[in-house]
Amino acid sequence: MNMEQFCDLHTHSVYSDGTVSPAEIIRLAKNAGLAAVALCDHNTIDGLAEFVTAAKNTGVEAVPGIEFSTDYLDGELHILGLFIPENAYDAVSEKLQEVLARKEQSNIDLINRLQNIGIELDYDAIKSGMPGGMVNRAVIAAEMVRKGYVSSIKEAFSGVLSPKKGYYHPPKRIDVFEAIQFIRSIGAVSVLAHPFLNLNEDELCIFLKNAVQCGLDGMETHYSTFTAEETAAACRIAERFDLLQSGGSDFHGANKPNICIGTGKGNLRVPTDFLEMLKSSAKNEL
Repeated sequence: MNMEQFCDLHTHSVYSDGTVSPAEIIRLAKNAGLAAVALCDHNTIDGLAEFVTAAKNTGVEAVPGIEFSTDYLDGELHILGLFIPENAYDAVSEKLQEVLARKEQSNIDLINRLQNIGIELDYDAIKSGMPGGMVNRAVIAAEMVRKGYVSSIKEAFSGVLSPKKGYYHPPKRIDVFEAIQFIRSIGAVSVLAHPFLNLNEDELCIFLKNAVQCGLDGMETHYSTFTAEETAAACRIAERFDLLQSGGSDFHGANKPNICIGTGKGNLRVPTDFLEMLKSSAKNEL
């Protein structure tokens, strides 16, 4: 099988909750024989300049992206923006300012509550250890693992970091439909990430009726943790709503040690046909 026929349109770096640099993502993608890779850090584009520069003369196409955490009903959905043009970076950063301020206050409040029950964490130290200063629950969970309070990030998320436990209060996020419209307004391509992690089939179809009207371009149909049945269902639903298909590993480095760039858990294959169709939907010249 020629790996150059495949791509990975969903990865994360140290600028959000991954553990490798943007340049390392390019190196790993090249070693995996990928034709293209997208960097989609959570609510930040701080790593994109390094990412795009590192890809030059490597034969790997760098797709500048972002993953917006958004509010939908009483839950959370993630929307990818792919093919973000460099001339829109300032607009994206400005859009995120208030969102990130609310997120930081949520982080500080969380750590204060954890300190009250004997979990000693230093927010300033955690933040200074992140290249872009970005902190989220995964970063806090990793620090809890490092300090021995939990044995894994998964344990932290199912324990004290779960909203159900009362210590973590999610910040107000950008509205999902607002995020979709914004992504399209800057000439990028909007993609619903890992739909079945947040919605069942019926809920997904209800959401898509409104999302398509707001300009949603595509949906991840190929994803590391999807079963064959889920992938088939996602493909069927994407076709029903005339959405472009996308896919990616959701690589986070050591924070998701069983997920590899390009292949996910071993069976992921995202065809470059997806890449080309998505690229043709972008309204910018990269």
